[in-house]
Amino acid sequence: MEGFKEIKKFATIDIGSNAIRLLISNIIIRDDFPVETTKNALIRVPIRLGQDAFTKGYISNQNISRLIDSMSSFKLLMKVHKVDKYLAYATSALRSSSNGLEIISKIEELTGISIKIIDGKKEGALITKNKIFNNKNDKSIFCFIDVGGGSTELTIFKNGNILKSKSFKIGGVRLINNLVTDKTWKLFHNWITNNINELGKVKVIGLGGNINKIFKISGNKIGSPLSLKKLNATMFKLVKMSYIDKTLVLKLNPDRADVIVPSGKIYQFLLKSLNSDRIEVPKIGLADGMVSELIKKL
Repeated sequence: MEGFKEIKKFATIDIGSNAIRLLISNIIIRDDFPVETTKNALIRVPIRLGQDAFTKGYISNQNISRLIDSMSSFKLLMKVHKVDKYLAYATSALRSSSNGLEIISKIEELTGISIKIIDGKKEGALITKNKIFNNKNDKSIFCFIDVGGGSTELTIFKNGNILKSKSFKIGGVRLINNLVTDKTWKLFHNWITNNINELGKVKVIGLGGNINKIFKISGNKIGSPLSLKKLNATMFKLVKMSYIDKTLVLKLNPDRADVIVPSGKIYQFLLKSLNSDRIEVPKIGLADGMVSELIKKL
């Protein structure tokens, strides 16, 4: 390979409301060439921290123990993979928990892994770091919607710059626990109409595990936008299916099967509020933005 210099390994840990993930990436460094990345390994652990955070206001001892065990496992995996650098961020569940700071302090004490709790604005900004959205010749206005278990991040982006961003307490885990009020939906709708519709035509970019699964279930051609019509048809199919059928027929993880429909409704809501008929699903997420953040420090 021309100009080849070395391959490093970077790891990112994303502690979300519905699951936690460890992504290990190969970082290919060449002289006079942009850094390239490839996925080496992805481990997802279904710990639903949001169930505690959004219904009780704190993380239970049982889930703290599971989280510590997971971080200990991640530490060993990073060791055997010979990871050079790592970054660990926690989002909505831990920032909503009264004992969030206490937990990350305990994890660092017991495992050596340092975790930072980030706000919704930072979460949204990380998504835009992917190089596919930083083409200076592309004058498009992008509307990123990242739906998680506890929050939805909207980020408006153009020419490499964030124009506006907002985090809303609307997510799959909150919805299945009936924790999203009509007032919150109204605030969501009003922000969309007052801050995005005035910009004219925008490209909607859907992020998150649920929209990736919906896209796959729809049978849509990879690389092509998912039309609102096809999204609605897929959602109709999912609504009619039982929890068991979603796990057995569609092979969804149990912790995905119960949140995929409420999460999908958030994407539908945005598209309808924007009068948009399509959504692009590039299959990237927070972890990819975290990798980009580590690369900047090379």
